[in-house]
Amino acid sequence: AITESLAFHGATVFVLGRSKEKFNAAFREVKAKENIFFSNCDVALSSSIENVFKKIAAEQGGIDVLINNAFYSKGQSPEAMSDEDFALGIDGTLSNVFRCIKGIIPCFKKNGSGKIINVSSMYGMVSPDFAVYDNFPAYLNPPHYGAAKAGVIQLTKYYANFLGKDGITVNAVTPGPFPSAEVQKAEGFIEELKNKTALNKIGKPEDLAGAFVFLSSNASDFITGQNIIVDGGWTSK
Repeated sequence: AITESLAFHGATVFVLGRSKEKFNAAFREVKAKENIFFSNCDVALSSSIENVFKKIAAEQGGIDVLINNAFYSKGQSPEAMSDEDFALGIDGTLSNVFRCIKGIIPCFKKNGSGKIINVSSMYGMVSPDFAVYDNFPAYLNPPHYGAAKAGVIQLTKYYANFLGKDGITVNAVTPGPFPSAEVQKAEGFIEELKNKTALNKIGKPEDLAGAFVFLSSNASDFITGQNIIVDGGWTSK
């Protein structure tokens, strides 16, 4: 939805990932597809990140906006998680954001401008309400996820201040409950999520897109180091 909305508003969007097949499946029905392209990239590897940024910048005459939304993880149990799984979750949720920020800096410095938008989570701000998961343990949020997402918010503030002198803004968007279509089949769990929000509903993908369009546009030129929370009021309680 973020990609579609940016393309609808005139942006040329490159979706970076490891599988063009998954990209094609995800965007098969998109109307503004002529503005959306795929480039192969593995955010676990700095060399892959740096190479794709250089390639796109050379083809397009520069890059204006970077959205860090990639994620990989393993493990769930707060008690039985292995050290290796915890480390992988931190790497796939936080370290990859660091690698992508580091990789885009040369391009943005060359431009004299740029916008970085990092994706955090409500669980980077508050602990899960474990009662929500009592009857739905399969959906329990793991401990490394929130810890890493809290780190994303701090990394946002750090680089906002470090890169401000170069005309580069860095902000975060923090989504609340946006369960996938598969998770929404568990109606009882969805009711639990709804009850935690002020609006008594879960988020739809299109509810999230506007924050990214705003932060990508000139309307946000004097905003940096901020965290925009899109959670239906969950963290306000």
